[in-house]
Amino acid sequence: MDDAAPRAFIGAHPAKKLGPLTSHRLPSILPPVTLAQSPAKGHTKHDGAAQAVGSSEGLVISYLTLRRAVGTIGMAFPFVLAIGAVALEGAALQDSISDYYGTAMRNVFVGLLFAIALFLYSYRGYEKVDERAGKVACFSAIGVALFPTTSQTLWVHRAHFTFATSLFLTLSYFSLFLFTKTDPTKPPTAEKKKRNKVYVVCGVLMLAAIGMAALCILTPLGAAIANVRPVFWLESIALEAFGISWMTKGEALLRDR
Repeated sequence: MDDAAPRAFIGAHPAKKLGPLTSHRLPSILPPVTLAQSPAKGHTKHDGAAQAVGSSEGLVISYLTLRRAVGTIGMAFPFVLAIGAVALEGAALQDSISDYYGTAMRNVFVGLLFAIALFLYSYRGYEKVDERAGKVACFSAIGVALFPTTSQTLWVHRAHFTFATSLFLTLSYFSLFLFTKTDPTKPPTAEKKKRNKVYVVCGVLMLAAIGMAALCILTPLGAAIANVRPVFWLESIALEAFGISWMTKGEALLRDR
């Protein structure tokens, strides 16, 4: 649907009244932003503008920040792993992104997946399907992290590929069917039409890249071109498409004027 504020936000518990903050503040990796809430009376749920509540003293995550964070992590994922492995142990480019679990970047690999899972679990929209898709993607990302390809057990390998397939299919579903929705009561803006094209291209790219990666893994084609690490690059393309889609949804790109 149109880039609107979500139906709910991180943390479903009612806010408690807090006393004055002291000068001892916890460090944060995110900038302070304003909490997104459902639109006030008189506004449509598709307005695309966050309804601000609370004071600037609180550290909360808005729906736009959440989307941008997911997109940023997705786009940085393959480069952080590849460059980190070279810097820490001089490791060559791995056959796949999942193979970085067996390098010095293992903790980073798992940590980034859990970060993506956390944000996806926290994702809310105006329809239940948005929340359900977020939950499926969340648990799929966790499964990818907990069942590594470096295991010598066959069922662990199969579990990893099952979770990875589920993750990318769900992310493609977000781009192709959820992000492209528009408020039926008003015509889409010119920027919204452009964003929808970005979502569709990203969704198709994810499906095509993962399909080709599976082809390389399951057929002799992968062995024939193994020296160029086709699975790594195809997975990277899928992650870049995923990241661009979520960055666009977070209004970092093609924002309404």
